[in-house]
Amino acid sequence: MNSSYNVLVLGSGIAGLSFALKAAQAGKSVAILTKKNKADSNTNWAQGGIAAVTGPDDDVEKHVNDTLTAGDGLCKEHIVRDVVGDGPARVQELIDLGLKFSRDTSGSYDLGREGGHSARRILHVKDMTGKAIENALLKAISREPRVALFEHLFGIDIITSGRGKQRRVRGLYALDVIDGNVTTFRAPVIMLSTGGAGRVYQYSTNPEIATGDGIAMAYRAGVEIRNLEFIQFHPTTLYAADDKRFLISEAVRGEGAVLRNLAGEAFMSRYHPQADLAPRDIVARAIDTEMKASGAAHVWLDITHRNKTYLSKRFPKIYRACKTSGFDLAKDYVPVVPAAHYTCGGVATNLAGETDLPGLYACGEVACTGLHGANRLASNSLLEAVVVSHRATISVSRYLKQAAPDRSRPLPEWIDLGGHDDDERVVISHNWDELRRTMWDFVGIMRTTKRLERARTRIANLEREIQDYYWNFSVDPELLELRNMTTVARLVISCALQRHESRGLHAIADYPQTRKRARDSRLRL
Repeated sequence: MNSSYNVLVLGSGIAGLSFALKAAQAGKSVAILTKKNKADSNTNWAQGGIAAVTGPDDDVEKHVNDTLTAGDGLCKEHIVRDVVGDGPARVQELIDLGLKFSRDTSGSYDLGREGGHSARRILHVKDMTGKAIENALLKAISREPRVALFEHLFGIDIITSGRGKQRRVRGLYALDVIDGNVTTFRAPVIMLSTGGAGRVYQYSTNPEIATGDGIAMAYRAGVEIRNLEFIQFHPTTLYAADDKRFLISEAVRGEGAVLRNLAGEAFMSRYHPQADLAPRDIVARAIDTEMKASGAAHVWLDITHRNKTYLSKRFPKIYRACKTSGFDLAKDYVPVVPAAHYTCGGVATNLAGETDLPGLYACGEVACTGLHGANRLASNSLLEAVVVSHRATISVSRYLKQAAPDRSRPLPEWIDLGGHDDDERVVISHNWDELRRTMWDFVGIMRTTKRLERARTRIANLEREIQDYYWNFSVDPELLELRNMTTVARLVISCALQRHESRGLHAIADYPQTRKRARDSRLRL
């Protein structure tokens, strides 16, 4: 295996694949490392679509205003304008790769509408947009000779050299998940595109891989983490007795679905003028309030005014999943509950994906550019990924021209500190469960300072145990994920305790008001 490249990309979602493809086309040698299979990513699970101004009844100013409104005063307006303005060109590049967005009977794009949007602007491929985008990018990557894609390689830690302003990226330690060996990669540029941290919570729409790896790695490398208290809970996931939560896209409400309490009453008009199409933070809190007031385990989602033909064509994946669980969207109310969905904060970057560590970039859900503010507007995430990855390619080319390659010294080799002790494996499974329950119970949709402090104490104890295990036994994927999750959990709690106000996704009973001046929460090792 070649272990020296111009660029290492961690993750194989839309952000990492878009960046890797363009970096290779610019002449760079690129290695993509993914800890699972190449198609395992949050992108692959994305149902709704990609927001971009393409319709006749829409314009950039409307999209900008919708984003700023959803972000509740914390968005960086210049970032929002640049992302929204670049959107149509970046979407056209996906179309040029062969992506075929759904069209209506007239041949025009079948634009969807989701919560917080004032116009129909969601380009989609039925309800499997993420999968379609990922497949198009993987196909293009397979034709690019400068890209090597390695499955089952788990990034452990970033290797740096120098101090102060001279500090920069030199490489990465990565675990081969199959054989258990650790490989040392040399590269002057690393792109973190590892997705979010939804699996920190007991109930999540995210795949199992969403364990905050990139955020934790960047933090350990001394990079600034920003606004991590803003965890978006998707309002509508299919209720089940176990921990699994199947996402029912916001686009279903965009096509007229109504939320009802167990008495059958449509309740969202009591919480927001846009009713069922209010921003996600408001809808999730409204559902949480209704459930707590009545003691119900769920609320209902009602789209029975639409017929089976329409629903099975527009939402084939969702329709099948509900039918498998015993609910016919065309005939039945469907039980739904909120679940952790999207990490709006993360590794602090600019619009080119640059962090404050030279050579380290971040793009996609792992990053915090300032676009989402205190609450992500639906379907802006895929848009951000293609815009930032494009600009990051330009930045990396410039950086590699200026930064002389450091090949004079070998990279420090990984040292395996010990073997496994099967009697201690219970530490991993027990702490995994306790971590996620603690976050769900104490750092959820509605917070209090007392619950946050309780969570901080519990997570600190878990982190000490896991760190002790990490330094005394050989690493494996479960240990690495748990190590990263406890770090991210601590950072979420620390950011939440910094914010003495309720804003966007951070609602705290002790501080119900929103301050006049919006400030970012910031953390650094």
